[in-house]
Parts: sequence; C-alpha cells; structure tokens
Amino acid sequence: MLKELWMLYRSFFTIGAMTFGGGYAMLPMLEREVVEKHRWATQEEILNYFAIGQCTPGVIAVNTATFVGYKQHKVAGGVAATLGVISPSLVIIVVIAMLLQNFMDIAWVQHAFAGIRVAVCALIASSVWKLAKSNIRTWWHGLLAAAAFIVVLVGISPVWAVAVCAVLGIVLGKRVKA
Repeated sequence: MLKELWMLYRSFFTIGAMTFGGGYAMLPMLEREVVEKHRWATQEEILNYFAIGQCTPGVIAVNTATFVGYKQHKVAGGVAATLGVISPSLVIIVVIAMLLQNFMDIAWVQHAFAGIRVAVCALIASSVWKLAKSNIRTWWHGLLAAAAFIVVLVGISPVWAVAVCAVLGIVLGKRVKA
C-alpha cells in the first residue's frame, strides 16, 4: 500500500508542479495522469470530481486530488494525493515570495508574467472546450450552459448558477427528450 500511496503522491506532485493558472488549467494533465495513465478514474468520474471540487469550498485542484486519492485508498489516499498536489505550490510560493520583491520591477519579468497569463488563458479555453464537448449533449444542456455563463459574466454568484442548473437539470432531465 505504501508504494501505491507514493504513486498517488508522486502523480499529484507532478500535476501540481506542472499546472499553472489554477484548477481549470490542470484538467488536461489530470485527465492524462489519472484517467489515461493510471486508470484511477474514468473520464466521467474525473469530470464529476472536478465539478464537485468546483462547487465545494477550497481549491479545485486540492478538492479533486482528495476525491481521486480517497477513491483509491480512502483517507490515506486522500491525504497522499492532497499533499502531492499542494507540495509544489508551497515550495514555489515560498521561493517566489523570497525573491519576487527584488525582481518585480524588471521589465522582462513583467513581460514574462504577461506571456504566462496568455498561455494560461489558452489552457483554460482548452479545458472549457473539452468539458463542453463531453457534457453538452442536448439542446437544453447548451441552453443551461449559455445561461449559466451569462449569469456569472454579469456578476451573479456562481453558487446560484450551479444551484439553479442542478434543479433545472433534474426537472428538464425528466421531461425533455434529446
């Protein structure tokens, strides 16, 4: 079991170390590592974990890692995966905090951050596209997705969008045919 816990830690450490831009940007790497490489979860399970991780308090990456780890080895697996995904960030943040104040005024550092932000936008757009392709299966799914996007875009809490879409999913799922 220790070998399997180490594998969970190492895999999520890699995901945590290579994911820039937050939880949304980690989805492609999470799919590769968890679904394709180790087969710890199916594509649908990962999307469910990701959705639940987004709806619960905390960081999406940490919540998702905890769900996957827990599925594999209950509490010990959840702890191993969670520690794995947060360890790189913790180390990187401490190092950056120590050094950043000395370099933030340098123009090339500012330009590098601008470039990184653009790349992260592309990663997030890629994740959104994959999520949309695999989850918008009917016309009313598309309508709900568009409405939720607009509601959040105008500043209404995402919590309301998720809650209303859940209720409408239940109601429309029983009444509307594809």
